[in-house]
Amino acid sequence: MSRSFHEAGIGKCVRVDFNSQLVVGPTGDLAPGSRKQWSDLSPEARAAIVLGGTVELIFTVAALRDLVRRPAGEVRGRKLLWLLGFFVQPIGPLAYFAIGRRKPRR
Repeated sequence: MSRSFHEAGIGKCVRVDFNSQLVVGPTGDLAPGSRKQWSDLSPEARAAIVLGGTVELIFTVAALRDLVRRPAGEVRGRKLLWLLGFFVQPIGPLAYFAIGRRKPRR
């Protein structure tokens, strides 16, 4: 089942296919807000996503390694809370490196 709706004041027609749950624009492209599949992405977009995920993983592993090796006295706050904060990507690991570590006492 497919219906067409006219957007008020814009003059574009959007077709909604109720069987596939995708919103299709007048040119056959996915309308803003619809989810794309991996196969719908360009090679550049795929590479950017993989690169971003790799950088995120590297920062998280480095922050986790530092947290485990660093004495509790050199960490601002509780280690367990920082560990849980690492799940907030990409903010958690970056925040740990920026404000979570104290300089070693000499």
